[in-house]
Amino acid sequence: MTPQITVATARYDHVRALFDGAVTFDGVDASFSSADLVSDIFDRMVRERAFDVAELGLTFYLRTLDLPDPPFVALPVFPARHFRHSAIYVNTASGIEKPQDLAGRTVGEFATWGTDPGVWLKGILAEEYGVTPDRCRWVIGGADEPMAPFDFVPLRHPSSVDVAPAPAGTALGPMLEAGEIDALISAHPPRCVLDGSPNVARLFPDVVDVERDWYARTGIFPIMHTVVARKELLAEDPGLARTLFDGFCASRDAALAHYEFRRETQQIDVMVPWFSELYEENRRLLPTDWWPYGVAGNHTALDTFLRYFHEQGLSDRRWAVKDLFTPELLDT
Repeated sequence: MTPQITVATARYDHVRALFDGAVTFDGVDASFSSADLVSDIFDRMVRERAFDVAELGLTFYLRTLDLPDPPFVALPVFPARHFRHSAIYVNTASGIEKPQDLAGRTVGEFATWGTDPGVWLKGILAEEYGVTPDRCRWVIGGADEPMAPFDFVPLRHPSSVDVAPAPAGTALGPMLEAGEIDALISAHPPRCVLDGSPNVARLFPDVVDVERDWYARTGIFPIMHTVVARKELLAEDPGLARTLFDGFCASRDAALAHYEFRRETQQIDVMVPWFSELYEENRRLLPTDWWPYGVAGNHTALDTFLRYFHEQGLSDRRWAVKDLFTPELLDT
């Protein structure tokens, strides 16, 4: 009997071939769904076990490992990566001109203390600039609309770190613009940034140069999300993990092949001007396998994230990379 499974991820270009059927999971009848906000997939997967296989933020997956009976096991598939120096904004009247100036300030963080971009940024700020999380005050909320902190995973932070929800009826973007907080970490730029308010700016004005330099020094293209499956599903079908992994790899490879093929027409199917030049510049900096799946090609990035996660008090245990993934795929 053909296995039937449900899969939920954002509609990235590297999973498009799975959504449109150009690539399939061999011998598996899979139905796909998505959401406008990928965090809605996270919420439904953790709270309702709504899917058999789903994209899940790495920090949220790690928090499920603290549950009495962890419900998921991860595949070494990473649908979302992003350099995150670009995800921190400051109020221009705050006097913050360099990362070290964040010490003693009030910093907002979108959704929860310890989002994926938040873990990366806090780790970088501590490691490279000496600003550890306990040197700031933290406020958690929505970017442009009032929002309670995410509650579909256990919330935790060290007792030495001052963390509080935003006041009722307030949002972090307007608070940043008004100077009620000094800085903000958010994967989604708040509206005041997108609208070009003179009251807000990036902490790193030359952010692309900073991120490229950081990559050149570390070799890390930061991982945000992984893919998880219900633990009992993989236990029932030991070959399914490899089938899923191979399908995600094939879909990613189809996207990479498309970019390479379109070099001949300067990526004319993309609406962004000068995209072709950007692609060529990135090919010179990044390795051939610049969006790797599997354990070996991601070990440094994952181990760094796990170290930051533990140092920030988000886990009692210092997880090892091998602890995260189904044993069938540790050889990838």
